[in-house]
Amino acid sequence: MAIELQETFQVQAPIDAVWRFVMDAEQVAACMPGAALDEVVDERTFLGSIRVKLGAITTSYKGRVQFVEVDAAAHVVRMQAEGREAGGGTAKGLMSSRLESLPDGQTQVVAEATVEVTGRIAQMGRGMIQGVSHQLFQQFVACAKARLEAPAAEGEPAAVAEASQPIRIVPLVLRVIWSAIVRFFRRLLRRPAS
Repeated sequence: MAIELQETFQVQAPIDAVWRFVMDAEQVAACMPGAALDEVVDERTFLGSIRVKLGAITTSYKGRVQFVEVDAAAHVVRMQAEGREAGGGTAKGLMSSRLESLPDGQTQVVAEATVEVTGRIAQMGRGMIQGVSHQLFQQFVACAKARLEAPAAEGEPAAVAEASQPIRIVPLVLRVIWSAIVRFFRRLLRRPAS
């Protein structure tokens, strides 16, 4: 099942600081829920894992992320990722991030991804996977903003996501379902009476 995702967010930090963050695999992995950076193969290739909890089932993916294009002048990076689930499922994807300076000194980040998944995760369905991905991305953004907008004082550790904890899908799914119900009733209530 192929899924397309697009997310945009703004950070109150200069573009060079955001670019350094995007290019730092350790900081990015620390902000990704359930993710761990296992090995830096070279400056463009990284091995890692991500743990996902589906109700009583916990599964993990091991894989590789590789920068396939880095354009520092244009602040664009494209990555290719592939992982294999312990139970046999797979995930492959291409992701690009584009940074743009905003007039007020902020930086806008536009992230786009095309992901193909098989296995237990694919059984959740396209809409649910997109909704859960959006929730996970919001957690990543909150962590990235905490690191970039309020850098730690000298000697203090920066805010870190609970990377060692598996992603708990059920609460995310419930949030996605609740959001869909709210949107449905809002549309229903806006319809003119017949």
